[in-house]
Amino acid sequence: MIDLPRSTYYYRPSAAERQMDDLALVSLINDIHDLHAHRRRRFKSAKGFEADLCVYPNLYRNNIQTEPDRVWVADITYIRVAAGFVYLAVILDACSRKVIRYALSRQIDTPLALAALNAAYVARQPPAGTCIHHTDRGCQYASRLYRDALAQFGLIGSMSAPANPYNNAQAESFMKTLKVEEVYLAGFETFRDVVNRLPYFIEQIYNERRMHSALGYQSPNKFEAQLARQAA
Repeated sequence: MIDLPRSTYYYRPSAAERQMDDLALVSLINDIHDLHAHRRRRFKSAKGFEADLCVYPNLYRNNIQTEPDRVWVADITYIRVAAGFVYLAVILDACSRKVIRYALSRQIDTPLALAALNAAYVARQPPAGTCIHHTDRGCQYASRLYRDALAQFGLIGSMSAPANPYNNAQAESFMKTLKVEEVYLAGFETFRDVVNRLPYFIEQIYNERRMHSALGYQSPNKFEAQLARQAA
């Protein structure tokens, strides 16, 4: 067993779940031939799955936030390793740009997205009805399981317009930063490489030290600390 950091999730799928993920994996293979942060192609559900998927209207539209835990943005990206892919699901706060929690898996599926969501909710616990949860229209976020979790936590679902990544700008910006400043430089070879290195980049470099012009050239952690002092 790999000793994972507390905010990292490693999911071992069943054979049936691996078969269901094949379509999503095929859609990713065509997007890995250069070093740009591409959007993954949208999953086209097989006949019989449409009734289990649903989309929310865009309630966010990248409006500037002045308080944490008013809007969370979520996304999934892939990291290529020698044996295939590692998938990363993240939940960010739209105000501070902080990565609240994240999850890693060998599979791109709803349990991966749910692992990041559950960890984020446990860490922050915004009051019911006060926090918008914004994503793209990926099948993981449109699934009944994910929608049920949003309802259970009192989070307000919101989704980008079809094929419009600019409706989720903070998540897109983080994914680009992750790829350019860590993934392409690190040269990950194995799943263990990603598990061992990525938490350090997210927690100690990005959240703690990386400055953002939108935050007055402060890191996400320092910006949240400043807001807490002002509120007190």
